[in-house]
Amino acid sequence: MSDEATRSDRLKISTRSIVSAVKSHVWCDLGAEGAVLHLGTGLYYGLDSVGARIWTLLQQTCSVGELTATIFREYEVGQLECERDLAEFLSALAAADLIKVDHGSPE
Repeated sequence: MSDEATRSDRLKISTRSIVSAVKSHVWCDLGAEGAVLHLGTGLYYGLDSVGARIWTLLQQTCSVGELTATIFREYEVGQLECERDLAEFLSALAAADLIKVDHGSPE
């Protein structure tokens, strides 16, 4: 399997995936928004208010299912839209090496 295929598999997010923020990066709360500095690359990532809330939740290890339930409760969003958008956001964070993803054991 190529490195590209292995990386792609690693970025696939499911409700069973366990996620957490990489602790070595610097996080700054900017009120309703936030920013994360990847210390390895020197790149900053800006987060809107929802992204900042998710980042705050990612400070503790949790399942994507738990994270989805929290965001669904706190924001006016449909369940499917919440699941889709959260998986996309988490995949982007994983691709940037800002979060750790453990896919857990298969059902």
